[in-house]
Amino acid sequence: MVTPEIFGTQPSPDRWLVIGTAALALLAVVPHTAWRLSRNAITIAHEGGHGLIALVTGRRLEGIRLHSDTSGLTVSRGRPTGLGMILTAAAGYTAPPLLGLGGAWLLAAHRITLLLWVATALLIAMLVMIRNAYGALTVVLTGAAFLLVSWLTEPEVQAAFAYAAVWFLLLGGVRPAFELQVKRRHGGAPDSDADQLGRLTHVPPAMWLFLFHAVSLCSLIGGGRWLLGL
Repeated sequence: MVTPEIFGTQPSPDRWLVIGTAALALLAVVPHTAWRLSRNAITIAHEGGHGLIALVTGRRLEGIRLHSDTSGLTVSRGRPTGLGMILTAAAGYTAPPLLGLGGAWLLAAHRITLLLWVATALLIAMLVMIRNAYGALTVVLTGAAFLLVSWLTEPEVQAAFAYAAVWFLLLGGVRPAFELQVKRRHGGAPDSDADQLGRLTHVPPAMWLFLFHAVSLCSLIGGGRWLLGL
């Protein structure tokens, strides 16, 4: 039966696999050449966060676009101010690390298969709202990877894939806030999420940038401890 398997528990992998997948995720995040490609996955989570919170707060989600330069755009309709708009704007940079934290919690509870199926379901739901060909291709390929691993591979492969994905979200969720900080220091990204939040709340964008840093770093520390069993 598929359902008991999905909601059941799986054995924890060996410590060497947990550390090895962390190293693999670092190799996907730190080198600039690798990051140019792998950042697409962080953009999926970023824009997905905007879209999900827009729906949760009662806004009308018009569509999501993902671009080959790893940028993205989520368009929603509703009040241009207020709590819903603030939460939607704040959800982008915080989504990848928080998803990683949630994934680490599931893995610490030995729910490896459940994590893979939840990720697949979220990607399928997001695909419905994608409005450009590159974005659709990116989401389809990512979703297919999760589906094939969860459906066709052995438990050891599933564990390695799940741990690598969660480490990547935790580690990859840290870098974008630093990139945004550098861009703003040099006068770039004048309409970033932090700047939009500054206009919406009259709180300096630097404070919102500090929040992005705090969420990503705390998620990495907390999620890392769960993954390592500390």
